[in-house]
Amino acid sequence: MTDTAENPLTAGLERLPVDPTTLTIFGATGDLARRKLLPALYNLAHDGALPERFNLIGIARSQSSHEDYQREAREAIEQFSRRRPDPAVLDALLDRVRYIPGSFGDDDAYDSLSAQLDEFDADNGGPLNRAFYLSTAPAFFPVIVEHLGEHGLAHRADCQVRVIIEKPFGTTGAEASELNRRVLAVFDEKQVFRIDHYLGKETVQNVLAFRFANGMFEPLWNRNYIDHVEITAAEEVGIGSRAGYYDSAGALRDLVQNHMLQLLCLLCMEPPVTFTADEVRDEKVKVLRAIRAPAPDETVRAQYTAGTVGGEDVRGYLEEEGVPPESQTETFASLRLEVDTWRWNGVPFYLRTGKRLARKVTEIAVILKPVPHLAFAKEGSLGVQPNQLILHVQPNEGVSLSLGAKIPGTRMVIRPVQMEFLYGTAFMSQSPEAYERLITDAMRGDATLFTRNDEVEAQWRIIDPVLGAWQRDDPPLAHYEAGSQGPPEADRLLEGDDRWRAI
Repeated sequence: MTDTAENPLTAGLERLPVDPTTLTIFGATGDLARRKLLPALYNLAHDGALPERFNLIGIARSQSSHEDYQREAREAIEQFSRRRPDPAVLDALLDRVRYIPGSFGDDDAYDSLSAQLDEFDADNGGPLNRAFYLSTAPAFFPVIVEHLGEHGLAHRADCQVRVIIEKPFGTTGAEASELNRRVLAVFDEKQVFRIDHYLGKETVQNVLAFRFANGMFEPLWNRNYIDHVEITAAEEVGIGSRAGYYDSAGALRDLVQNHMLQLLCLLCMEPPVTFTADEVRDEKVKVLRAIRAPAPDETVRAQYTAGTVGGEDVRGYLEEEGVPPESQTETFASLRLEVDTWRWNGVPFYLRTGKRLARKVTEIAVILKPVPHLAFAKEGSLGVQPNQLILHVQPNEGVSLSLGAKIPGTRMVIRPVQMEFLYGTAFMSQSPEAYERLITDAMRGDATLFTRNDEVEAQWRIIDPVLGAWQRDDPPLAHYEAGSQGPPEADRLLEGDDRWRAI
């Protein structure tokens, strides 16, 4: 096998240093912590990306000892890590893990937390940076933040203190504004990291690299050459055991309001003067402000019925465990948006997301305008298709570009061919999980990949009117068979000859 040191594409893959830190996870026994956060911390430790002095504190309601939680953390990492754990690395990580039982509104828990943080500082011989990760139900976000403030844990003169808040950040614009108000009454904005794990994916970040680091793309990145854009986030799974959360949220809140609008921002933003957190987020906010809320006839909502996925018969949404039999919650959402700027005026952006679709895929498809004259038409080349640049976010991260090429033979017959770039092949390494990048950035204080308070509120300004219309049954709830391409009603959003890419 070729040594990775000989591959010039691996240059620069080293991690940036992180100052000594104690990370506290609220909701440390929850599903997110077990499946994502703990494995991410292990993989950072494996790669030497954690600070030399790193400690972890878990807080949750279950009555457990330090040893009990260390054992639970070991089991979670062994089950969900993207690589088989190295026993020595895992032992060293778990040796610095402590657990505090208590409810999130319990003052005693914060007293214990303060004492444990001071103990780690004493062991270190000086203050460590502190990061608080809120991996809990959204109702606890303001409770935890306000208790941190009341117990003097939100600010320290001798170290950096940061708070990482999971989504959803509110369920309406009014809720998001109120949550921002309560959080910013305790923490400064520069201390707050509102996480959107899609922004930690390599391909999502590579949108900016492809746009601004390649002269071949940026001149075409406008209404003169781009016909339309499709952003798809499809899943083949149903709601599993998440009925309690999902039925109150729905596809629009779960994916469109946050992940998909963030993808749209990265795709449409103007180049920042520098790639600092605030410069990048300033440009993203400008995009959001240029998008008007879509009218009801520019939206589609639907719910899956029984069908077949991957050769297996599956039940419909209303038959899922925990779903009310009269539920009108959408499991599919689609919008047509326009970005009213000089660069993008007149270019339709089609967003769609859904559960129980034909397969799992998240991608951004940039479809260029067709060539103005098909000179090869008389030679049987009526199948010439517009060039497409596809950024594959998952399951396989990479980029493909479709080009027209001549089929071998005596006739000038054209067909599309694909040029592909895959992360695993090009960089001879497995792409890190999104949470690995985001946890590291938060501990370093780099907020580039996190949403700012005005971004969050600008996103809700677009989505709130849609939610209001859907609550009035405008448009009516459509249906689609599980395992299909989605509801046929989604086709009415398309303009002219535009067509959805097959899922």
